[in-house]
Amino acid sequence: QGQFVYLHGARNIIPGLENALTDKQAGESLTVVVSPTDGYGEREDALRQVVPLDMFESAGEIMIGQQFHAQSEHGHPVMVTVVAVDANGVTIDGNHPLAGKQLHFDVSIVEVRAASAEEIEHGHVHTPGHHHH
Repeated sequence: QGQFVYLHGARNIIPGLENALTDKQAGESLTVVVSPTDGYGEREDALRQVVPLDMFESAGEIMIGQQFHAQSEHGHPVMVTVVAVDANGVTIDGNHPLAGKQLHFDVSIVEVRAASAEEIEHGHVHTPGHHHH
């Protein structure tokens, strides 16, 4: 639940939801079901791996569910979640927590406005007093 503002067409939200909102107007409401393909993707087993305990500075404090920033093999930032800890190491999962899940949204469109040139250039909405780069 909650409200958010986004720049349509800038890939700021998952494709399935953005596609469903195309050409919608203020005052419209809709229910959207998004498949994993159009959401956070299917789960990939290759994104789950065991990392040696000595890779962590505070190995004794590692807990299931903790999340860490890491780098992919191509140097891209990824968020990984600890899914198991044992004598063999820490099992981390680089899949998004919602990967492989069908998503359901109940949406009410409150306002639609044209984006400013600066918003289009930056690729996101600027709200008064909340524009940080």
